[in-house]
Amino acid sequence: MTTTPETPPVIARWLDFMSGPESTDLAELLDDDVVFYSPAVFTPQAGRDKTTAYLRAAERVFADADFRYVDQWYAERSAVLQFNANLDGTVVDGIDMIAWNDAGKITSFKVMVRPLKGLQALIPRMAQLLAESG
Repeated sequence: MTTTPETPPVIARWLDFMSGPESTDLAELLDDDVVFYSPAVFTPQAGRDKTTAYLRAAERVFADADFRYVDQWYAERSAVLQFNANLDGTVVDGIDMIAWNDAGKITSFKVMVRPLKGLQALIPRMAQLLAESG
């Protein structure tokens, strides 16, 4: 997927991270008080360290899963990015809802995934990577 001139700079940096995590410092994208909303965990995960752990794990899970963003919508300080992936034959459709502040730091990152079978394929992979990271 290519970005357009209308792509907000923070989203361009996020897309750069997802295309190769070594190219973008994830911590630089996130506000200290960022909140991550997982499709599998009821409680929001607050703070840069927790959000970083979840987003790095997601990047690793989807690295070899034909992950791609297929559409994007923007508002003044928020975006919705629609994605598709294939986890060992299970098609995963989802959206990332991202909000940021005036400083260009992500303040909220919410992920929604469908169908249930896709979420069920995702949960154990994420749990394993999060356990490994600490």
